[in-house]
Amino acid sequence: MDEITQTMQLMGQRARQASRETARATTDQKNKALLATADALIPRRPQILAANQKDLEAGQAKGLDAAMLDRLELNEARFQSMLEGLQQVASLPDPIGEINGLRYRPSGIQVGQMRVPLGVIGIIYESRPNVTIEAASLCLKSGNAAILRGGSESIHSNQAIAACLKIGLQEAGISENAIQVVETTDRAAVGALITMPEYVDVIVPRGGKGLIERISGEARIPVIKHLDGICHVYIDDKADLDKAFKVTLNAKTQRYGTCNTLETLLVAEGVAAQILPRLAQAFDEKQVELRGCEKTCALLDGIKSATSEDWDTEYLAPILAIKIVADLDEAIIHINTHGSAHTDSIITEDYSRSRRFITEVDSSSVMVNTSTRFADGFEYGLGAEIGISTDKIHARGPVGLEGLTSQKYVVLGDGHIRQ
Repeated sequence: MDEITQTMQLMGQRARQASRETARATTDQKNKALLATADALIPRRPQILAANQKDLEAGQAKGLDAAMLDRLELNEARFQSMLEGLQQVASLPDPIGEINGLRYRPSGIQVGQMRVPLGVIGIIYESRPNVTIEAASLCLKSGNAAILRGGSESIHSNQAIAACLKIGLQEAGISENAIQVVETTDRAAVGALITMPEYVDVIVPRGGKGLIERISGEARIPVIKHLDGICHVYIDDKADLDKAFKVTLNAKTQRYGTCNTLETLLVAEGVAAQILPRLAQAFDEKQVELRGCEKTCALLDGIKSATSEDWDTEYLAPILAIKIVADLDEAIIHINTHGSAHTDSIITEDYSRSRRFITEVDSSSVMVNTSTRFADGFEYGLGAEIGISTDKIHARGPVGLEGLTSQKYVVLGDGHIRQ
């Protein structure tokens, strides 16, 4: 057995042992660990941001693209979001031990379901060092142990944050092995982590399509994942066009490199001439490249013709595909054909159409009159998210506390025997 595999096996053994401790940790203990981590982060802000700057400089030298560098950056606002995330997760109800649906059976026994931790969760992610805090806080509050493997591009940031997590765990009297951050940048560590079913119960990959495809293909452990974020906004011919303008612009330009950013805009034929020139001017000011269908190109001068590949592309960049459609029916067909089941939004003042949209669009998040950028665990009130799942089993959409738990049946009796 090589050194990397040995190291990961040891981490797995420690995590399995720690998971038994976190499973029985009290709510007060878990919350104390989260709040103590926040307290440890505050005075270490300069060192953490300096470590992040070191990662950014190394990333620029390696030629990382703008989207990757954006995800890597840990600025003051994102640092503050980490603190707020810890506080919000601490304030959430503890799902562990909750018994639901307890009911009497004809035999006299009572049957219900108790929410329990999954066990040990392996999280593999690229760039975003704030994921270290998000993942750790959710895993801990849901009674799980975690092994976190960040990308090599964020190694200094992650190590600086990991030191604060250890302090938080120690303050609460919880084993520091409950949250372990892999220190090696060797890619072999990932291969070992995803093939240790004896120690790891679930893998959550967060990153680009290449990473997630690799994990999904090679893992010997269940994976919670999404591959693409091909998100749509459909502007209906009964939309409030001021709302449509504001929402569409935000969905595309608030941040370019995220999985919930708008990639394809669908516009009803009846309002295209009214809304698209106004949007095109705003996108031009923000240097967003537009690629349109034949009807869009006829309406807007100087934009590129969209190819069939554009409808299936997650750009993660200032590029937007636009298609003029006949009506809601065509919009729904397009989304269910070309979307990635991530997040899609309709802009309309027609209640019946909005209901049809949220019923018939087969995505993990469907929205009415709002930006796709809200598809986020923090915005959904989950405190944070460990990822967004576009699968239908075991969790779907932003995965928060409840998504990191399972259920077991509990049966209560008083000397009952089966006849």
